[in-house]
Amino acid sequence: MDLIPGLPNDVAIECLTRLPFHQLPTAVSVCGGWKVEIELPEFRRLRKAVGRSRSIFVMAQAWVDPNRNHQGGLMVSATPVYRLTLCDPETGNWRELPPVQGFSDGLPMFCQLVGIGSDLVVMGGCDRVSWEASNLVFIYNFVSAEWRSGADMPGGKRSFFACASDSDTTVFVAGGHDENKNALRSAMAYDVVKDKWVPMPDMARERDECKGLFHGGKFHVIGGYCTEMQGRFEKSAEAFDVATGQWAQVHEDFLDIAKCPRTCVDGGDGRIYMCGEGNVRTMKGATWQVITGLPAEVSNATYVSTWQGKLLAIGCANFGEPHRAYVMDLKNPTWTKVEAPEEFTGHVQSGCFLEI
Repeated sequence: MDLIPGLPNDVAIECLTRLPFHQLPTAVSVCGGWKVEIELPEFRRLRKAVGRSRSIFVMAQAWVDPNRNHQGGLMVSATPVYRLTLCDPETGNWRELPPVQGFSDGLPMFCQLVGIGSDLVVMGGCDRVSWEASNLVFIYNFVSAEWRSGADMPGGKRSFFACASDSDTTVFVAGGHDENKNALRSAMAYDVVKDKWVPMPDMARERDECKGLFHGGKFHVIGGYCTEMQGRFEKSAEAFDVATGQWAQVHEDFLDIAKCPRTCVDGGDGRIYMCGEGNVRTMKGATWQVITGLPAEVSNATYVSTWQGKLLAIGCANFGEPHRAYVMDLKNPTWTKVEAPEEFTGHVQSGCFLEI
C-alpha cells in the first residue's frame, strides 16, 4: 500500500520527514501506514540525518501570573507551582505541555526530566503538600502527544538524585537521599523501551544533591555530599563505564570549586562546561578555564544545557527577579537573548534537551 497515492514510498517518506515536529501527532492519526512509519526509530534518525529534526528544551518551570503585582522590582508570588514548558531556542517559541496525569495542579517539586529519543521521562520529586518523596515515572511521547506510566523507581523512595540518559534507550540514576535524609550510594538504570529497571553496582561514596551527565560513553556523577556533611559539597566525581559495567576510581578534584554542581553539563564537543561565579568555565584536560562571563540578567544561572555547539543558560540577576534565557555559541563566545513571554520567566528547577 502506498503511503501517499501516486508516489513511490521513498518519496512519500521524504515528504513525511519535512513535517514540523508539533504536527507529527496529527500525522500518525491519518492512517495506519503513516503511523507505523513515523513511529519507527529509523524515521527519527532519518529526520536527524537530513537536518529536519528540531532541537527543543523541556523544563519544570514555575508558573508566572503575567498580571502579578510587583514590589520594589521583585516578583511577589505565592508558593511556586511548577509546570512543563517547552522552549524552541531557534524560533524563540515557548508553550506549555499537557500536564502529567494526576498532576494537573502542578508537578512534584524537584522532579527530574530526561530526554530519550522522542520521549520525555519525568521521575521522582516530592509532593507539594506533604513533601513525601515519589518513585513514580511518567513518559510523554512527542509523536503520539500522549502520556504513559513507566515502571516505578525501585529500592525505596529517593530525592535529589543524579540522572542522565545515553540519548538512546537508557536513563541512569544514582545517589540522592532516602526518606530519612540518608545520602545514598546505590545506582540503577531504566530501559525506557523495555520499561524495566536493572540494578547497577554501588558508587564508592554517598552522594546527595549530586549532578548526573553522560559524557564520553560514561555516566558521570558529580559532587554532592555524604550524610554527615549535610550541604557541604565536595569536588569529587565518579564515572560508570557502560561498556565494562564498572565504576572508575573516584576523581577527587573533578571540580575546581566545592559547590552545587547543578549547572555542570556535557558540551557534546568532548568538553564539560559549568556556569557559576558569573562565568562560564570549561574543563580542558584536568583544568578548568574561564571562557567568558555570563550576561548580567542570568548571572545567577539555575539551568544550563548544550546542543549543537551552543549553550543555553537560564537564570536571574537577583533573587525574585524574572528568569531570562540566553544562548551562546561555544566556538565564538557571544550571547544572544531568547525572548520569552512574561508567563515563561519563572524559576527553572530541572530540564532536558530533545531532538525530534
